[in-house]
Amino acid sequence: MNSSQLLPRSHPGGQPNRKAVPSTPGRCLVLATACLMATIGCRGGGLLNSGNGWWPNSWNWSSRSQSPGDAAGSKNSDANPSSVGDYVSISGLGMITLEGVGLVTGLDGTGGDPKPSPFRMALLKDIQRRDVPSPKALLRSPRTALVIVRAYLPPLIRKGESFDVEVRLPPGSEATSLNGGWLMEADVSERALVPGEGVLSGHVFARAKGHVLISHGEGDIGELAGVVRRGRVPGGGISRRDRDLTVALKNRYRSVRMAKRIAERVGTRFYAYNRHGVREPLANPKTDRTIVLKVHPKYRDNFPRYLQVIRKIAMREDDVQRQVRMQQLTGQLQKVELSRETSLALEAIGPKAIPFLKPALDHADFEVRFHAATALAYLDDNSGANVLAEAARHERAFRVYALAALSTLEDAPSQLLLRKLLKPLVICDTDGCSHQGNPIEGPCPRCQAAGQLKQSAELQYGAFRALWTRDRLDPTIRGEKVRDLFTLHEVQANGRPLIHLTQLQRPEIVLFGTDQKLRTPLAIQAGNHIWINAQSGSPKVTISRYQVGRPPVRRTVSTRIADVIRTTVELGASYPDIIQMLVQAQRQQNVAGQIAIDSVPRTGRVFFRGGGPKTGTRTTLGSAKSTPNLFSTVQSSSAPGSADNPDSSEDPEELNPAGTGPEQDDPENPSQEKADGSASLADRRATDQTSEPETRSQDDSGSRFPFLEKLFR
Repeated sequence: MNSSQLLPRSHPGGQPNRKAVPSTPGRCLVLATACLMATIGCRGGGLLNSGNGWWPNSWNWSSRSQSPGDAAGSKNSDANPSSVGDYVSISGLGMITLEGVGLVTGLDGTGGDPKPSPFRMALLKDIQRRDVPSPKALLRSPRTALVIVRAYLPPLIRKGESFDVEVRLPPGSEATSLNGGWLMEADVSERALVPGEGVLSGHVFARAKGHVLISHGEGDIGELAGVVRRGRVPGGGISRRDRDLTVALKNRYRSVRMAKRIAERVGTRFYAYNRHGVREPLANPKTDRTIVLKVHPKYRDNFPRYLQVIRKIAMREDDVQRQVRMQQLTGQLQKVELSRETSLALEAIGPKAIPFLKPALDHADFEVRFHAATALAYLDDNSGANVLAEAARHERAFRVYALAALSTLEDAPSQLLLRKLLKPLVICDTDGCSHQGNPIEGPCPRCQAAGQLKQSAELQYGAFRALWTRDRLDPTIRGEKVRDLFTLHEVQANGRPLIHLTQLQRPEIVLFGTDQKLRTPLAIQAGNHIWINAQSGSPKVTISRYQVGRPPVRRTVSTRIADVIRTTVELGASYPDIIQMLVQAQRQQNVAGQIAIDSVPRTGRVFFRGGGPKTGTRTTLGSAKSTPNLFSTVQSSSAPGSADNPDSSEDPEELNPAGTGPEQDDPENPSQEKADGSASLADRRATDQTSEPETRSQDDSGSRFPFLEKLFR
């Protein structure tokens, strides 16, 4: 073939002769696709490399297997990259309701034979399984009673840890009172009503036993009939398994690769060392949707904050981008309204953010200083410890978070700050003095006059709880175990004597003031068989035990409250009996100070941002779901954040304008005396029941502690 054959044929008009191309469906499809892609490009949709070709971003065909880097897109170049909270929701935050059937023994003739019912059948099977002789005769005894056991297994509990248990008599029971009873060991498990199958039991999560705490039983029998039919066993439940948190990927992001990347990001920030010294991440991917999350030891007593920090962890960020973002967050930290979120974001970065948090400790606004100090404390830096101590002492809205943060610091200066909080605050109240209204040590150095004593039971006990959590062997608060029934602590503290009793988590008595004594004359009772008496002006107290069929026993001790407690227990008194004795002594003004019960700092309080009551903005700090578990409260399964309502809030600790959150009227100085000279109870507060729905019990009375209503009447 010559070259002329390669040349195109000439057209008569001088143009090349073009061969006609037939129109095919394939060519039309290509042209249509090109037009569509051009249109999307003009609209700014862009293209996305999905790994299988180039596709329009707006189509989002690969959303289920999207990676964090792909999903973030151009966000990673911004100062606020996508965070873990954009891809996951966290469950396992609520209580698990456990139920069972148990037997209360040791009653003083107030028990009875239970009527035929599924409860009786279940209890008989349990008794027979334990090889107890004559089970039916045991149920017929007037010293025993069948009870329904209910407990709420808290989140993040470890195997072997304790929690509270509730007991009550079933409807129609012949038993009349649980006063003085002991709950025999009973299994509690999840239960569900299955149509056609009835009530089915699940795995046994825990076992419960212990002394039943109810009202002291004084007053009209008709009034107390409902009170003495139910009670609580503080710390009576022992968990048989660990509870961890579960991180669930949102449906559009589900994939094995995504779960691994999120677990890697969380594990890089939070990790622990096993007993062999090997570093282990605290996030472990299980499936394409779930990640099991363990709690870092630093946040063991404040897991709500742990979850807030995890949600702030950036998904994709190199060192340069992190440095730029920390610089920008430093500027945002100076703004009061952004200080909380910004401090959490810096805390999520880790120890590298410490130099960027410290300058905020010198900010003019106290709220900025507080949030920076809190973040530093959880990064194990004590630079803001003084700010946290000041917040606990003077700012009631910040107190619960300040004490929780101080309890995480392990250095000696922070320990000394907590010890100082155990003592009441002395304030100068001299008119015209330059120190008026300010705290002083003893007499004012200017006017040489004694100051006004400002005492808060919740601050003193809150500081005690923080110290106990930090170091149980601290010589300032070290206690003694009294017959394995409860713990007795004697704390050296100035000011008005204070006796604190607990009915949550663990049985405990704290005496603030090491030389507290009972006033005479005295005639009180501990349980059904122990009496404490003393003549007027006598330095001694006689403790007697009378019981049918046994010889009387008498002991004589000093009027020191600690000595009376120890001797009464030696004669057979239980923890509920000791509470009854102390409350009776308080009502009869035989106690010089006050008695407080479960007086702990609370969330949801109002403070004035940017000034005082006249110039500042009323703001509510936190909610019930953001309460550090260092200070537990009564919860039910229907409360927000429970097992029935998991992860109901992505960020539970919120700063709300006044009127949008619960405001609780909690007087700062509950130790003031009444007009007649008798001390008032710290728990007698004018709190609106409708303002705290999350603290209500499951019983029909709707009260937080229904069996204490008569006790404080």
